Amino acid sequence: MDDCIFCSIVDGEIPSYEVYEDEATYAFLDANPLASGHTLVIPKAHHERVNDMPATVAGAVGRTIATVAPAAEAAVDATASTIAYNNGEAAGQEVPHVHAHIVPRSPDDGGQPVHALFGGPGEADDAELAAVAEDVAGQL
Repeated sequence: MDDCIFCSIVDGEIPSYEVYEDEATYAFLDANPLASGHTLVIPKAHHERVNDMPATVAGAVGRTIATVAPAAEAAVDATASTIAYNNGEAAGQEVPHVHAHIVPRSPDDGGQPVHALFGGPGEADDAELAAVAEDVAGQL
């Protein structure tokens, strides 16, 4: 896509701090890191949302995450990492090209778990969980 910053990075038109590349994926340091070693993993082909990726591309992105996450942690002496996607504008996705964040973490970094984004875990009874599970499964 001509106006996509991540496509321009893949095409070499915009510089990046590459950490990994294979046939289907590209990983580079986030220019606005949340922590040292914050890395983005993207498919080279343009896909706006996770929902738009073919399973083969999603699998390649997952394999790259599994390769890069431990390397990013080790490089900055982190003991863990938060791995996340913002999938769509309403979820906070700012660049309309699928990208996974790998944010190295340590016990004293002050970061929170994903549940903190929503004020903590919610509550649902068994009937509600069963109904939603049925609805989701019905969409597959």
